[in-house]
Amino acid sequence: MVHQLSRADARRIAVRAQLLDRSRPTNLLDVVRDLTLLHIDPTSAVAPNVDLVAWSRLGSSYASAELEAALEDGTLIELRGMIRPREDLVLYRAEMATLRGHGRLRDWQEVQRDWVEDNDACRLDILHRLELSGPLRSRELPDTCVVPWVSSGWTHDRNVSMMLELMAARGEVAVAGRQGRDRLWDLASQVYPDDPVVPLEQALQVRNERRLRSLGIARARAQECQVEPWHVSEVGEPAVVEGVKGEWRVDPSQLGQPFSGRAALVSPLDRLIHDRRRMAELFEFDYQLEMYKPAAKRRWGYFAMPILYGDRLVGKLDATADRKAGVLRVDAIHQDEVFGKTMSTAIDREIKDLARWLELELLLPM
Repeated sequence: MVHQLSRADARRIAVRAQLLDRSRPTNLLDVVRDLTLLHIDPTSAVAPNVDLVAWSRLGSSYASAELEAALEDGTLIELRGMIRPREDLVLYRAEMATLRGHGRLRDWQEVQRDWVEDNDACRLDILHRLELSGPLRSRELPDTCVVPWVSSGWTHDRNVSMMLELMAARGEVAVAGRQGRDRLWDLASQVYPDDPVVPLEQALQVRNERRLRSLGIARARAQECQVEPWHVSEVGEPAVVEGVKGEWRVDPSQLGQPFSGRAALVSPLDRLIHDRRRMAELFEFDYQLEMYKPAAKRRWGYFAMPILYGDRLVGKLDATADRKAGVLRVDAIHQDEVFGKTMSTAIDREIKDLARWLELELLLPM
């Protein structure tokens, strides 16, 4: 059976699955388990992404110290730029083994494997140094690479950082904590529990199932994303969305559920909108993260936060946390559709809650 969904049906499933409906969660660990991950990003124009995602679900009762404590006691772990529940690690260990050459790899994975093999002496040097003195920051580890890492992005020629990322993907090293904003690296055997490994095919199936539960509705196939896929393969049940081409997969537990929405300010990296194609198809929302654009070419702002109201994305909040001045400076509230009185009141309440959570004075545009 193929489920017939309107765009509103699909949006409500997505919003509810992402814990952005009126029924707010009350516990950080439950949030991470239900979302499966928090995406780490260093940008802090308003607040770090991990904290913004948690705040948008939990409200101003959330404190970043909760996340720090969960990472410190190992309830949550940092894995390849994502914070995940510790118990999910067993779903990644078999895949880690394939990246060490024990399985079929994609073309880009072969490139990474070959680079590591070309610099195997550096890999061994890092393992030896960590065995003697870990945990250590990346700057404290030797760069003995004979072949530099070549990239058009920020990782170009950052050999140790790239080696650590690939060794982490292979399950050889792991993030053991942080010292300020620097990650502390150690041998994976010193960080990860010695739990039984879930076989690869079973692990991929479970990960697809959890990803679909967290998204509510997704494509079976989508643009490849190296760290955390946007697709869910063949899990769930098939669906079509009115006005959108192609087949979707839907979490059957979300079908026929009541929906009660609210206002929410969403991080530009939030999983609700991270897949921009899905965002455009389901929400018909025009949005780009403009922090990499020259200021003169920005339409909405450096780190404009999409505004959710009910099951619709209705605008963008252009705001900056100026901690030296002690203010949350709102430069603009862009309305994609006209805000009615009730909508404006709800959105204003969220903006005030954001300032309260940040412990900053709210400074609105003149």
